[in-house]
Amino acid sequence: MKILVINCGSSSLKFQLIDSDTEAVIGKGLCERIGIDGRISFTPEGKDKITKDAAMPDHNEAIKLVIEALTDPETGVVKSLSEIDAVGHRIVHGGENFTKSVVINEDVIKAIEEVSDLAPLHNPANLIGIRACQKIMPGVPMVAVFDTAFHQTMPEDAYLYGLPYSCYEKYKIRRYGFHGTSHAYVSKKAAELAGVDYENSKIIVCHLGNGASVSAVKNGKCIDTSMGLTPLEGLIMGTRSGDVDPSVIEFIEQKENLSTKEVMNLLNKKSGVFGLSGDVSSDFRDLEAGYLKGDEGCKRAVDTFCYRVLKYIGSYAAALNGVDVIAFTAGVGENSPFVRKIIAERLSYLGINLDEKANDVHGKEQLISTADSKVKVFVVPTNEELAIARDTAALV
Repeated sequence: MKILVINCGSSSLKFQLIDSDTEAVIGKGLCERIGIDGRISFTPEGKDKITKDAAMPDHNEAIKLVIEALTDPETGVVKSLSEIDAVGHRIVHGGENFTKSVVINEDVIKAIEEVSDLAPLHNPANLIGIRACQKIMPGVPMVAVFDTAFHQTMPEDAYLYGLPYSCYEKYKIRRYGFHGTSHAYVSKKAAELAGVDYENSKIIVCHLGNGASVSAVKNGKCIDTSMGLTPLEGLIMGTRSGDVDPSVIEFIEQKENLSTKEVMNLLNKKSGVFGLSGDVSSDFRDLEAGYLKGDEGCKRAVDTFCYRVLKYIGSYAAALNGVDVIAFTAGVGENSPFVRKIIAERLSYLGINLDEKANDVHGKEQLISTADSKVKVFVVPTNEELAIARDTAALV
């Protein structure tokens, strides 16, 4: 079965065509600058990347260009649209409506629309992608895979905030968590690599990238995660502040004469390691280079980021009442031995010893703890697209 995986943003669209039988990527690409001028890049399996500028006034046109790239007589990977058996869509927020992936119908679309106020930048774009695919590929079954679904197993004491309970009853204000597809895939893969029974295990997943989150997975189910109602809560990230005292918002409003919207923009787009570094960069490659050259801002940003990760690992080890495996994943988690070393060397209280030679790895599966470590530590590359394809294949 050939499954097209669509990850639709407000001005971009990532795609992969996956053979669900072999789990091989047949082709992958990116449409960007949708609504501006438009550019599509496409990499057929075993061939070089092809990039071209193309007008993309909207997502409908982007989907058309995706289909054209996949079916191009010279560089495409399928002869016709009829070879695509199903489409899997990444949906950021499912609220409490969805605890697992579902086949898309009008009721599902309506339910996604109803929780769009919880993810105003993401869900509308996801819905545009669904509608565009339905228009171009009528009759092809489609599946919604939710970022929040994996975290719906959290118990009430983990997902509730210390607000009047009526806020939850009326508005469903609670912790939802994100990166769920990644946490589900990586936790299961980490258990497999460690040789432990996934349904009888205690695993902490550190999804560290420009967006970052940690999850506690007990016996194959998420019991807590660092992101909250929105992706702003939790770890310090590329440009997001992570956890702050809520009074900070009012304080900055008054001191800087800013609106709430302007302060939220500051917390989402001007904070994190970018803000802590003195606006040097939100890219950890730049921050690591600056750190090693003695730049105080870069050192401050990296050290503060790593400390926040340490705090969450410690709290989740307590929540799990122990831990069998810790997995590092995503852009920074997979590709920064430097950051992993800073974190792992401060986990000796858990009986962890870092194998520095093994830790010198980028973007591939690797055990990075020593043989005598009480807790196994792995680098596990995430593969959200494959997880989406698996769910899609299982449902259709």
